[in-house]
Order: sequence, then structure tokens, then C-alpha cells
Amino acid sequence: MEGKTGIPRILIAGASSGVGKTTTVLALCKALQKRGLKVSVFKCGPDYLDPTYHSFASGSPCQNLDGWLMGREAVLDTFHHASRGSDIAVLEGVMGLFDGISPTGEAGSSAEIAKWLQAPTLVVLNAGGMSRTIAALAYGLKQYDPNLDVKGVVANFLGSQNHRSILSDALSPDLPLLGGFPKSPEQSFPERHLGLHSAEETESLPEKLEYWGNTCEEWFDLDRIWKIASEKNYSESLRPDLNLEPPKSKCRIGIARDAAFHFYYEDNLRRLRNAGAELVPFSPIADRKLPEVDGLYIGGGYPELYARELSENESIRTGIRESGKSGLPIYAECGGLMYLSQEIRTKDANSFPMVGLFPATVQMHDKLQALGYVEATVQEACIIGQAGVRFRGHQFRYSSFNLLNEDGIRPLYRVRKRKGDQTFSEGYSKNNVIGSYVHAHWASNPNVPENFVNVCIRRKS
Repeated sequence: MEGKTGIPRILIAGASSGVGKTTTVLALCKALQKRGLKVSVFKCGPDYLDPTYHSFASGSPCQNLDGWLMGREAVLDTFHHASRGSDIAVLEGVMGLFDGISPTGEAGSSAEIAKWLQAPTLVVLNAGGMSRTIAALAYGLKQYDPNLDVKGVVANFLGSQNHRSILSDALSPDLPLLGGFPKSPEQSFPERHLGLHSAEETESLPEKLEYWGNTCEEWFDLDRIWKIASEKNYSESLRPDLNLEPPKSKCRIGIARDAAFHFYYEDNLRRLRNAGAELVPFSPIADRKLPEVDGLYIGGGYPELYARELSENESIRTGIRESGKSGLPIYAECGGLMYLSQEIRTKDANSFPMVGLFPATVQMHDKLQALGYVEATVQEACIIGQAGVRFRGHQFRYSSFNLLNEDGIRPLYRVRKRKGDQTFSEGYSKNNVIGSYVHAHWASNPNVPENFVNVCIRRKS
């Protein structure tokens, strides 16, 4: 419980991607809940997809924690705010434990977040075909950074309970085996080009989560994990209380949320609410008209996979187009930008009409077109701020945006990749409509969501 020692916590890291971090976090969430504990859950890094599973499993929104996008103070504040009232916080790392934005530093890594939050860490290893070597890997990870509190090991892809016993014997009491999972390919979670399917799309998800929760109860030492998570004196409990109640709403912002659009940082949505916005979800796939709103936020997702359904919903496409032309503030990211184009051309050579606020076509490709952290600078005044406003974000896309003409279109950002000093133009602005491939994290500049909300408030009045 929260008290002088703060919220108990545990960070689940890995030797690499693909070792089972997400499965471990989901299983722990379900197993701890069966013990009557309220669990808050977090994901290190910029990923949107794993958090959909974490939110489903925990029953509360999963928050991203990213050192480069957010900075230390925003990470601590977000953790403190989102874990209030919980019995334990479970965090999933990103990539390998020490992998971040640089091969020579910890920035952007799970290790950085673990140290900022003083979080004891469990390391997930792929133990398939392995026995004593697990000790070499585990101790290498523990000793690499003495300031990191690595407390134990989770072994994935086990052949049997006997295999688990062998691995346990190979380790020692100061770095114990605290759990493991048997090979269960039929219970794995489906993947595609951007990672996992979203939780909403995954068939039999409740049954899969129940399986992993039950397996965790049988194969993990939950008592010891709880002790590790709760025995520290966490100094962030001394941080000032944050305002947990958003102010009275001053405007309504429509949020596109369905199978096609669901990539949102929960922290971004919280900042909109705190600035005075009531968030109104709507579905560009299923709803026939827009709700009564003073602005729109259309996030990322998979519009290419639902291009036919989006195109066939002509009434809401028309509603968004006419609203945008009449001056409704619209902020669109990645999938949202694609949706505001004239058409999406899929890899199988089909073409589907979209909203048409931007005179452009979107082409899907087999290979990645952009991946990585970026910093964007606004080029001229728009609905998120004046020229010179900066924020950080992330790109991950398989499409290209091809502008057919520049009638009324203004360049939106100068974008600099995390590495290097070269910049390039990215994104588009027209009237009160802006769209870009950059997934912004507004902890990097809290003025941005406040500016957007203020424009929507002025539109209302």
C-alpha cells in the first residue's frame, strides 16, 4: 500500500526483444489481481500496442514512460500520478535492458527508467535449450551496472518443470529464478508489421489472459516477487501531490477510437483534460456522424487495414471534410494524416477514397519508410502554437504521403532526427487542420496541448 515507502513496484526487463516481457507483465497483472491487489501498469518506450494489452489486463490505462521523449521529471510525475491508489506498479521494459538511443549510454533504456524510479528489476531470458548458461547471462546483466537493482530471473520457453528446476539450481540465492513459462505457442499473441495486433482485435483475449495468469500462479514465486517489490523505501513519495481532478471542461474534443485509430499516449489525453477539454470518443468506421465537438484529434493506427470500411462510411468522411473546411480545429497524427488524404492505395493495388482535406495520396509499402525518435519545430503559427514551438516524438510507418498540389497547404514542421543536425520538412497545415507522421509526446512541451485546447475553446465561443 502507499505510505512512507511509496508504491511497491517491479520492472520486467529482458535480454532482448521477443523474450516474453509482455507475456510476463500480463501474467503478473492477472495473478496479482487474483490476490486482491490493484495493479497499475506502465510501458517503457514509445510503443502503442503493448499498452492496449496492459490496459485490458489491469483494467486501468497503461502509461508510457520514455526518458528521451518525456525527460526525468515528466516520467516521475506520470508514474506518481498514475500509480496513486494502486497496491503495486508493474512496468514493462523496452528492447533489451540496456538498449536505448545510443550504444554507449543508457538514455531511452529500461535501465534508465528503473534507476529513476528505483525499481527492482526482473530479467526475462529465453531459456530454450539452455541450462547452466543462464547463470552467465543473468550475472552479466546484473553486474554490468552496479547501480541497477537486478533482483531475479524469469525463464521463458521452458521444456518442463524439471527444466525449471535445473535452471533454478544453476542460479544462486542472490539472483534467483523467480518464475518461468512453458512453451505454449497456441496461447501466443498475434503479430503483424507494426508489432502485436491491438488488444481489441485479438480473439479469445480474456481466455488467453486467464491462461497466463493461472500459469503464473503455478510457475512463479509470487510471494517473493511481492516482497522484492515492496521492501524498498521509495523516495518519490516525497514528491508534491499532483492535481488528480481535471478542471471543469471548457470545450469538447472528439477522439477517433476504433480498430483503425487507437494509437494515443494516455499522458497526452490527460494533458488535454487538464487543459479543460472533455474528450468525446467516436468511430470513423461505425459512427454515421460526428458528435457535437469543438475540435478533433485523430491519432495513429491501422487505417490501411480498414480502408474499405473507412471509405464506405461516406457520411462521416463528408462530415469531417466539411467541418475542417469550415474551420474546426483538427489535429491528426500518422494514421490520422493518412485518413485526411484523398485516398489510400494499399499494397494489393486497391485504392480507397478518404476524407480529402489534404490533396494527397497515401501509398502503402512492404518496407519501413521511417522509424525513430525525432524533434519537431513548428514553422508558422498553427493550432498547436506559434512558430518556433518545439516538441519530441516518434515515427514508425510503412506508408508515404504524396502531395498532389500545394493549394493552400503550408509546411508544418522542420524535423530533426535524434542523430545528426540535418532537418527536413514534414507535415502539413491548412486552415485549422494539421497533420503529420510524427507521434508527439506532449510531456516534451506541455504548452502544445494547452494551445490546442485554447484554440478549441475560442472556436466554441
